[in-house]
Amino acid sequence: FSPAEEEAFRALSRNPDVYDILCRSIAPNISGSYTVDIKKALVCQLAGGVHKRLPDGVRLRGDINVLLLGDPSMAKSQFLKFVSKVAPIGIYTSGKGSSAAGLTASVVRDSKGEFYLEGGAMVLADGGIVCIDEFDKMRPNDRVAIHEAMEQQTISVAKAGITTVLNSRASVLAAANPVFGRYDDLKSAHENIDLMTTILSRFDVIFLVRDIRDEERDRNICQHIMGVHMGAAAAGNFDNYNRSSNAGFFDTENDNSAASTPEAIAENAMNVATTGEGELSVPT
Repeated sequence: FSPAEEEAFRALSRNPDVYDILCRSIAPNISGSYTVDIKKALVCQLAGGVHKRLPDGVRLRGDINVLLLGDPSMAKSQFLKFVSKVAPIGIYTSGKGSSAAGLTASVVRDSKGEFYLEGGAMVLADGGIVCIDEFDKMRPNDRVAIHEAMEQQTISVAKAGITTVLNSRASVLAAANPVFGRYDDLKSAHENIDLMTTILSRFDVIFLVRDIRDEERDRNICQHIMGVHMGAAAAGNFDNYNRSSNAGFFDTENDNSAASTPEAIAENAMNVATTGEGELSVPT
C-alpha cells in the first residue's frame, strides 16, 4: 500500500461507524432490506474470527461459514462473485461442476509413473474464502468430502501410498436453492431444505432469502436495477465519449483504470472516513 492509502485506512479505522461503512461497501449495487444482514455477515466473514487453542490442545476454528439459501433471482451468485474478487485469496466454483477431488485433493501419476499430490480448491484457498455456487446441485458424496475441511480445517489423504494432512483454513460461502426450486410457504423449513444435518451444522450463519411477491417492492427493485444500468451508462460511457472526428466510442477502460489507481482509492477512502457517507470504491 502507498503512504496515502495507509493514512486513509488509519483514518477509516478511527471512524466509529467503520462497520456500517464496510457493510455499505459490500456489493453496493445490490439493494433491498433483506441484504442488510447478509452484508454484515459477509463483512465479518471477510475479516475472520479468532482462532483459539484450548489448554487440552483442542483447536477451535475462527473462520465463519455462511450459507445463502433461497429463491432464484435474489443476487446470491452476485454476492459470491463479489466476495471471491474482494477477498485476498478467493476461489469461486460451481457445485455442479465440482467433485470431491477437485475440492479437497487428488493423487496424480506423472509421466515417470510416480504419484504426487495435487491440492483442490479448499487447499488452494488456505487463508481465504471458497465460494461454492449451486451448493444443492452437488452430489451427496462430494458434499461429504468437505465435512472435515469445514469443521477441522484439514484434509486427510491416504491414497497410493501417500498419507498426509493438508491445511484448509478457509471460510466457505455457499449459495443454494430450495428443494422445489422456490421456497414453499406451505411447507416447513426442513421440507424446503434438501441438505443433510451434518453439512448444515457446519454453517455458522444460514440466511433464508425469499422473493416475497409485492407490487410496490418489485417496482422499487425494477427502478433500482434500471437506475444502476442507466447510471453506469451515464458515468462510464457518456462522460468519456470521444468527440474527435476520427473516433466516436466509449472509453470505459480508461475510466475504470483511473478509479483503480492507488491515488483514487486513497482519496475515496479518506473522503468516506472524513464524512462518514458513501461507500468505499472496491475495484473488482
